[in-house]
Amino acid sequence: MMGWRPRLASILFAVNLLIFLLPLGGIAVLRLYESELIRRTETELNAQGAFVAAIYRTELMKSLSSGEAAGMGTSGLSTYGLAVNPKRPGPKNPDDPWTPIEALLDMAKDRVYGRAAAAMEPDAPADPLAQSVGKRVTPVLLNAHRITLSGIRVTDFRGVVVASTRGDVAKSLMGQEEVRRALQGEHVSVLRSRVGEGPTPPIDSISRGAGVRVFVAMPVIERDRLLGTVLLSRTPLGLSKALHLNKSYLIGGGAAIFLVVCIVTILTTLLITRPVKALIRQAEQVTHGEGGAVSVPLNNPGTYEVALLSKALAQMSGALESRADYIRTFASNVSHEFKTPLTSIRGTVELLKDHFADMTQEDRDRFLNILEQDTDRLARLVRQLLHLARAQMAQRGVEQAHVAEAFNQLAHRFCCEGSNVTFDPSPEIPPVSMAPEVLESILSNLVDNARQHGSPQVHVHLSAQPETHDGKDLVAITVQDDGAGISASDAERIFTPFFTTARQSGGTGLGLSIVQALVKAHHGTITLEESTSGARFRVLLPVNSSRHM
Repeated sequence: MMGWRPRLASILFAVNLLIFLLPLGGIAVLRLYESELIRRTETELNAQGAFVAAIYRTELMKSLSSGEAAGMGTSGLSTYGLAVNPKRPGPKNPDDPWTPIEALLDMAKDRVYGRAAAAMEPDAPADPLAQSVGKRVTPVLLNAHRITLSGIRVTDFRGVVVASTRGDVAKSLMGQEEVRRALQGEHVSVLRSRVGEGPTPPIDSISRGAGVRVFVAMPVIERDRLLGTVLLSRTPLGLSKALHLNKSYLIGGGAAIFLVVCIVTILTTLLITRPVKALIRQAEQVTHGEGGAVSVPLNNPGTYEVALLSKALAQMSGALESRADYIRTFASNVSHEFKTPLTSIRGTVELLKDHFADMTQEDRDRFLNILEQDTDRLARLVRQLLHLARAQMAQRGVEQAHVAEAFNQLAHRFCCEGSNVTFDPSPEIPPVSMAPEVLESILSNLVDNARQHGSPQVHVHLSAQPETHDGKDLVAITVQDDGAGISASDAERIFTPFFTTARQSGGTGLGLSIVQALVKAHHGTITLEESTSGARFRVLLPVNSSRHM
């Protein structure tokens, strides 16, 4: 009894469902989408910081070139700020004027720092010139803050805040690592935790509930002088809120993918499951012995592989039915052939058993001769059946047989027996692809068949010549006798097992069946051809392909 097995349709649906869930699982497990949201926020902060740095640098350069800088004791750019070696975030080529800043933050790779340290009291007050410029750019920062919601702070070259959207002007940001690195001329982007900053905002709020915050620290540099830094921060869009904002697209996309999954499942069911079920039904019919159940392949096999399988199943079923018919007919014929001598033997034994003492010696000898003849007939039948079984199981090998040698051996044999058999082989006969004893068996059976069905004076002539058919090299062997020939009604049955017109002379009707089986097993053909005198058999055998090697 078969155990439980999943259905093919269920497997296909499960596989397609996994394919459907794979993108969503990738977002949840690998946090790819969340990293993309963080990079998007980092890109926005880089753009905002570049504008703020440009505004601050422009205003500061104006002040340095005006009397304002002189009143504050600053003589010019060469004495203002800090001398640094800028770590350019852009191309390595120093002659390249472009310095793009790429977003590189990744939740899966980058460290998430703790919350930013609070601004502290500075060791020294902010630079007066930077304070003055900071007051002028503060309104710009506040206006930008209302739109971008980004926290923006500008420091002087000592890290003291001179302009801010958070009210911490005149405080020092030296406690933050990104500010310290920016004061050395490096562009820095880091992730910091937001844990404990208050309850998670509603999903439809403008506030963002992500657990991290992006910080970007950008140095403000003119030539090789550090004028200050710009520090920006913004909470990236959370994954849940991003999905909420794009829910219509996600629902539509999910519905489209689910529809595709259903269509694929239906198509695979139609193209695979139904044809396979039809093949199963046909196989069950063959198992139950229903004749003609799989006579032709499926009309709609669905796929190429199923079509091949259906064709192979139809051919196998036809071969099995043909074989079964042959076995039934063969068994019936065997039973009939054995029945007659066995019945005779049984009757003779009963007569001898009941009347042996009352019989004359002449009667005893007659009945014993009957037993001997019937026993010999049974022995011949068994022997011929074994030959037929071996012939049907024979396989073509690599052996080769020379027709001229086979003719010579048969000539010697039949000459010793006083038979009227002649041979006329062609002088150029290539070897055929079979063992020598098999070729001799074929020829001797044909000669014996002619002698058995003709008179004792029948003449049998064998000839051979090479031929070519459909590009294949063959040897044609002709066996011709001058006997009474074969009638048209008998010609259709001469290769049928147990059919014989010489039963009285000991014929079993298996000789030509053995010949035909041996010829077919070696990819040859045998036919009975029309003849004006006697019977004419024509055997075509393939030439051994390795004869020239």
